[in-house]
Parts: sequence; structure tokens; C-alpha cells
Amino acid sequence: MRQKKRTKTKLRFPVIAVALAIICGSALSGCGSGNTIRIGTQTFSEPKILAQMYRLLIEDRTDLKVKVMPDLAASPVVLSAVADNDIQMATLYSGIVLDNYFPFEPTKDRKKVLEQAQAGFDKHYGLKWYDSFGFENTYAFTVRKDLAELKHWTKISDVKEEAASMRLGVDTTWMEREGDGYPAFRKEYGISFGKTYPMEVALVYNAVASKKMDIVLAYSTDARLKEYELVTLEDDKHFFSPYDASPLFAKTYWRSIRNWTRSSGCLSAKSTLRRWSI
Repeated sequence: MRQKKRTKTKLRFPVIAVALAIICGSALSGCGSGNTIRIGTQTFSEPKILAQMYRLLIEDRTDLKVKVMPDLAASPVVLSAVADNDIQMATLYSGIVLDNYFPFEPTKDRKKVLEQAQAGFDKHYGLKWYDSFGFENTYAFTVRKDLAELKHWTKISDVKEEAASMRLGVDTTWMEREGDGYPAFRKEYGISFGKTYPMEVALVYNAVASKKMDIVLAYSTDARLKEYELVTLEDDKHFFSPYDASPLFAKTYWRSIRNWTRSSGCLSAKSTLRRWSI
């Protein structure tokens, strides 16, 4: 976001304003290291962009300094870092509840998945999981555009007949997931790929575009889908769970909002942000 310039996208600032208010409150009781708050990100572009948005807002409207710590591997590593107070803030996705952090009632309902993430990480880890930004970034099986057009593939079930000869590139963590990982996928779709290649998720886009892989499991909102002219296949059996994006804080910092006062200088900023959109 550039100063004095307002552009519009699907993201809205009110949720970010709430996040900023929380951080402002934490300034009254100390946070991070000294006067610095650490924001961690995964390796893909979306949380990195959000982290820089947080940084600009926080440093512009508080006395806090922000250190963005990018590329902390996958979401489980980022989550662990928040729980251990190695970082104080991050963007995470509701579907992570499927990784067995606590008892979870299986459901594909977006609202219920989010509610379970909020309640579970509060109870078991002392983390404050906020409401969604309003978008999700779920898994999506992805192929080259030219291959999809040649084979007339539009949905996952379309690849079943040729799956045995296909090379699949996937996020390493997905291979081990129980609720919506590879074993459950094979059972639901009746599809087994010829060879699977676990890798860092940031590598799958170039891998399929360069024909090193025939199909990959990507993230549905990643800008590299467009950059590499890739096509996502419809999840026609509704296998994947919702992955709504939310800001996450260590609960000790969230509690300090109760000590937030007008003298902190953040109230006016919060009110202003409610009127902003980018």
C-alpha cells in the first residue's frame, strides 16, 4: 500500500484495523523483543504480502518496529513459532485444524471449521484466532493450460483414466495429512498417481509449468497460477476442507487490548481504517 493512494481489491481493512488495534494495545505491556513485534510468514506470496501490509500500518501509526520473518516453511512451523512466542503475529488458514492439533469434528462447512479453529487454538494453545479476511486459499489440483485444453480436463475426476501414468508434485505436509491428505484423497476419488514427488509448495508451480510434473497440488489464490498459465481443476467431490485466512496472535498480546486507551493514539487510526479499502 502506498501512502496517500487508495486502490481497491477484494481485501478490506476493517479486519486489519482490528489486528492493528490489538498490536497497539500490546505496546502498553511490551511485545516481541523490546519495542519490536515479529510477524512470521510461510513461503508463498499471500502471507508475505499481508505481513508487509501489517508492517506499514503498524509502523506508520504506532511507535513499534516490525520485523517480518519470511519463509518459515509451512503453516505448522509458523503456528509453532507463534505458540512459542518466537513471533507474535501471523496469517493462518482454518483448515489447519485437520492436522490433529486437538479433537476436531469433521465438517466441510466453512463457518464451523473456522469456529473450531478459533475455539481449539484458544483452549489448547492460548492463541487468538480472528475472523476470516473473507477469502480462502485452499488446495487445488493444477495442470498446464495447454494440457487441460488438449485433454478436456475441467475437474479432478477427469484425470482418473490417465492418473497411473502421471507425475504428481505435492506439498510435503499434504502427504501426511489424515483428514484431507493423499490417503483420504485416494479413497474418496479412487485415484492413485503413478509417481508422487513431495516438495516445498513454492516449487510446484515451476515444476508443472516446466513439464517436470504432469499435475501438482497448488494453492488456489497463488499469483503464480496466472503467471505460469496454469489451470486448477474443480474439486467435483468437494473433498478439500475450507482454508479461510485469518490473523493470529499469541493470546497474551490479545489480552492487552483491554488496557487500550485513547492516549495510545490508535483509536483514531482504527476509525480511519474502517473507511479505507485497498
